[in-house]
Amino acid sequence: MVNNKLITENLHTILEENLKLAKQINPTEVNALVEEIKSANRIFVMAAGRSGLALKMAAMRFMHLGYTVYVVGEVITPAILQGDVLLVASGSGTTATVLSAAEKAKKQKARVVAITADAQSKLAALADQVILINAATKTDFGVSVSSQYAGSLFEQFTLFVLESIFMTLWQESGLTKEDLWPKHANLE
Repeated sequence: MVNNKLITENLHTILEENLKLAKQINPTEVNALVEEIKSANRIFVMAAGRSGLALKMAAMRFMHLGYTVYVVGEVITPAILQGDVLLVASGSGTTATVLSAAEKAKKQKARVVAITADAQSKLAALADQVILINAATKTDFGVSVSSQYAGSLFEQFTLFVLESIFMTLWQESGLTKEDLWPKHANLE
């Protein structure tokens, strides 16, 4: 039988942990990503696992606003070039595929913005801009930062930050929901 009380308690825990991070996030770091998006010729996103899903969700929203966005690894993704921005996420800042993409982007003189939980990581050092999320990484099995499993809090909050950026860009654009709708997928 489903334990409704436990489900409700867990939901509140998840929301409270994300709210705590919302109070800690550095708005200057988030604003730097907003400016990178606005000035980029094209936006590329890359992350692994659930962080990758969060970035794909953000890519869809940025596309709805009219930005040219690509998901690294898709067969139609072109070469990244100078003037483009690569948005990457890795809680640990050590995910090999993410580091490789960031290194290649830097060689092409593209800008790199990293979302990470480790300001001292190799990914943070490679990036032009960093958004630090003070969440547990997937190998942090303690409960001092989060009682959730693995990198769940990092992944959730990455999505929340990117959704807030989307909403800000949308509000600044003056576009209505009706203006965005024609770009919504119609081959679902």
